[in-house]
Amino acid sequence: MKVEFVNPFITSLKNVVGTMAMIELEVQKPKRKKNEVSFGDVSGIIGMVGPQVKGSMAITFDRDLAFNIMKNMLGDAATTIDEEVRDMVGEMTNMICGGAKNALSEQGYQFEMAVPVIISGANHCIQHKVDGPKIIITFASDLGKAYLEICFDR
Repeated sequence: MKVEFVNPFITSLKNVVGTMAMIELEVQKPKRKKNEVSFGDVSGIIGMVGPQVKGSMAITFDRDLAFNIMKNMLGDAATTIDEEVRDMVGEMTNMICGGAKNALSEQGYQFEMAVPVIISGANHCIQHKVDGPKIIITFASDLGKAYLEICFDR
């Protein structure tokens, strides 16, 4: 997978969480992901389709980070992954993918975004509906972790 495809998603995730929730995330080294089991507690997955691009992006938050984002963004202290937390993850997924889409369009890549699907629960599975390598990047903070998965068709 090309770095020019991955970097806009990394930058967008850091910008969205930093701006909207005032939480600084530290990016760790990208790795190949070989299975579908999530590393966190609640995920948003969104498909992307265009003339040069077919893929998907998933953002997974561990419980603590999701609750801290919710508190910082909306002032609500969540104690369970309920519909409000799931809606917030959906909005974050849209914003992160939208930011990456804008950056990629400047490089000549055009694609449309689907409506995000939200999945939660321990050990839930994230299914990318494309045939390509899955890259996972961990984002760490004192308040919890997020995991960005990107998968594009070969």
